[in-house]
Formats: sequence, C-alpha cells, structure tokens
Amino acid sequence: MNALFKHLSVLALACCAYGNVAQAQELTVMTSGGFTAAYQRLGPQYAEHSGNTLKTVLGPSMGKAAEAIPNRLDRGEHADVVIMVGYALDDLIMQGKVDAGSRVELADSRIGMVVKAGADEPAIGTDTELKNTLLAAKSVAYSDSASGVYIEKELFKKLGIQQQLAPKGKMIERIPVASVVAKGDYQLGFQQVAELLPVPGVTFVGKIPENVQSVTRYAAGIPKNADHPAEAKQLLDFLSSPDAQASVRQTGLDSVPR
Repeated sequence: MNALFKHLSVLALACCAYGNVAQAQELTVMTSGGFTAAYQRLGPQYAEHSGNTLKTVLGPSMGKAAEAIPNRLDRGEHADVVIMVGYALDDLIMQGKVDAGSRVELADSRIGMVVKAGADEPAIGTDTELKNTLLAAKSVAYSDSASGVYIEKELFKKLGIQQQLAPKGKMIERIPVASVVAKGDYQLGFQQVAELLPVPGVTFVGKIPENVQSVTRYAAGIPKNADHPAEAKQLLDFLSSPDAQASVRQTGLDSVPR
C-alpha cells in the first residue's frame, strides 16, 4: 500500500505541475460492468491523492440499451475516460471517437458460476463435470454481454449440449445474473467473475475450465473530445500501474501479462 500511495503522490504532483494553474478537475468516467468493482476501489484513492474528482457513469460496453457506452457517445454525452471490453473500445477507436494512442490494457476477466447461497455446489472443474452439471440443472442464466454470447453461441456447442440447453438457458438483460440466482429464479448463473462476486445471496462455485474459457480483456481510452485529457491520462496510468494490481485481483479479475 505504501508503494500505491507513492505512485498516487507522483500523480498528484504531476497534476499540480501541468499547465500554469493548479486546479482540480472533475473527470467523467464511463465504465462497464466487468471493471467497475476494481474502479470503485481505485477511483477514490486516485481522487484523494490527485485532488481531482470523478463523476462515474455506468453502462455496458455494447448492445442496444440506451445506457451502452457507444450509444451514450453517439448521443453526444461527454466523457473524459471510457473503460470497457477491449474489442468494443477498438471499434470506437476505428470510428475516430477515442484517441488510439490513449488505449491502455487494464485486466482480463474470466467466466465463473454461482448458485443460490446454501445450495449444493456442483463440480465444474473439468469439461465433463461442467457438462454434467449443465445437463442436470433445471435452469441456467447468463448475461447479455460478451460472456453470455459466448456461453450461448460457443460454450454449449463445444460441450455438445446446445440442443439440450436451449429450452432451459436464459440470457438476462441489464441486471446482474447473480441477482436472479439469489432470488431463486434460476439454478445456475454464469457471468464474468468480477460481476458475480459483489452480489449477495449467492455462492461463487468457481471459474469454468480454462480450455473452454473465454477471456475478456478490459481496456480504457480517452475520447477525442475529452475536456481534461491530461488528467484522464494520469488516471489511466494509475489504473494500469503495477501498484493497482492487488486491488484488481481482489475483485475477481486477472492482471494483464506485462
């Protein structure tokens, strides 16, 4: 933690040194679900030591929902930083909405599974165990984001159970998958680990096997019309720094290999 505070102190000095006037700024940060838990830990530390404040806007990395980050930007909403699935960020870079040189790698996110708190924890450590658990389940929920698309379109097919899972699998829109499992609406819930862990009322069983895993890279960038690009870069330098990695891993994400 001392190293973390040292890193933030350097950022604070850089903030004060930038330009002719040392003035705190409010940065608007748009962040999608997978990195949000880590950001909620690290953002206040950055704000405290830099003197800047953070206005957080939540929204998915993709999709038709009005809250989705690309749709927000299309409507002209302002952002200094966007944090989202890497390939969705790349789309915004190709569209000329985000500065390509500002892109930083933040974390990798893997898919895990939860059951309702108190329920038996089925085995999912191998392909065969995962397959049998899915076949035995009465209902299976997964997200409408990248992980859910992978589960519905690829994972079930890889396991050879696409036909059997079609009538009992459900893609959950907008709300955390773990929340519907906690209520007992679905027996099994799959989503990125970082989005499962914060939800009460469920037990985290584990990650799905690595050979059928889908790893989602989270990255961040600075929109070309950002009001505070220098301060935004300082925030991204901090979020991607070695000193931030303990907090990243504690939220269920994996550090990006450097």
